[in-house]
Amino acid sequence: MNESTQVGIVGAGPSGLLLAQLLGLNGIDNVVIEQRSREYVEGRIRAGVLEQGTVDLLTTAGVGERLRSERLVHDGFEIAFAGRRQRVDVKSLVGSSMTVYGQTEVTRDLVDARLAAGGKLRFECDNVTIQDLDGERPHIRYRKGGRDYELACSFIAGCDGYNGVCRQSVPAHSLKTFERVYPFAWLGILSDTPPIAEEFIYVNHVRGFALCSMRSRTRSSYYLQCAADEQVERWTDARFWDELHGRLPPGTNELLVTGPSIEKSVTPLRSFVAEPMRFGRLFLVGDAAHVVPPTGAKGLNLAAGDVRILYPALIEYFRTGRSDLIDRYSETCLRRIWKAVRFSWWFTTMTHRFSDDEFAHRLQLAELDYFTSSRAGLTSIAENYVGLPIEGGQ
Repeated sequence: MNESTQVGIVGAGPSGLLLAQLLGLNGIDNVVIEQRSREYVEGRIRAGVLEQGTVDLLTTAGVGERLRSERLVHDGFEIAFAGRRQRVDVKSLVGSSMTVYGQTEVTRDLVDARLAAGGKLRFECDNVTIQDLDGERPHIRYRKGGRDYELACSFIAGCDGYNGVCRQSVPAHSLKTFERVYPFAWLGILSDTPPIAEEFIYVNHVRGFALCSMRSRTRSSYYLQCAADEQVERWTDARFWDELHGRLPPGTNELLVTGPSIEKSVTPLRSFVAEPMRFGRLFLVGDAAHVVPPTGAKGLNLAAGDVRILYPALIEYFRTGRSDLIDRYSETCLRRIWKAVRFSWWFTTMTHRFSDDEFAHRLQLAELDYFTSSRAGLTSIAENYVGLPIEGGQ
């Protein structure tokens, strides 16, 4: 069956849905193609620390009401090292705050908004392939409900993640990739227990990194640095809580409220960037083009930043025929992305245990002490944590 649209979007994660919603509000026809079911997409539990720019973009997309009523607003966070806690007051340093609102909730809000607007969301699509990327009318081919479909598009947005088909459809000689795989992972636990503190605590400990975070005032998420090949089945709840207790500063660990886990998982850490983010009529968006370690919570926000650059560029093209904004999409995105990659790498390097080298560990502590003892150092951390502005964006 043959169909056509202005923008074909592969992937119904937050970036694909957000792009679809913003284009739809501006009269740009689009179709979202997703391999997974709606239930799977809406049920994926992910972190949700949103920069103010992401909150503003979601509000522009018409999905900010529940976010504003249910979110937690954090004016800072803490770094624990050498047995003490140092708060980074991002609100006073740079005048901005962070929002805690689960990525799962963002996805549900966007799905509801698209369906209410009559948006074309195609879940459970098999055998998705991309054709004729460098032609005037690229195609998305897929199979759904036992029927084969071919969707002709003016442009395709690849929002299908690191392992998706879109980046893999670009000829290898047309892409340059950069990657660093970290020699450890995060073991995470989600529990219906009150958070240990009002704000996030990032912990540098001789036994490894730890993070105390939350999804709400009654649901907590905690993470431990673990081996890259760690098996989650080896970790009982009791073992996890004991190890977390041991990595927290004295006094802080006494505030820890434990309980049964809702979810337990192991997340490998990597930094990855693909250049350029455009090939012919295909744009790579979010994790399809770049991945950062979760330290510093840049992943979802970088994807939203890509959308913030792409959607007005597409609108301008369809309204006026101008292509200068879409021609600058990759360059504009990558300037900000590499700075976020740098910050995520730096924050990961300063808080994680890479080896048993005590000299290296003392250098970590010295650098953390230097940055947190200087207003200039604290301001640099705060600027990056809340998100750098988009340079040259519209």
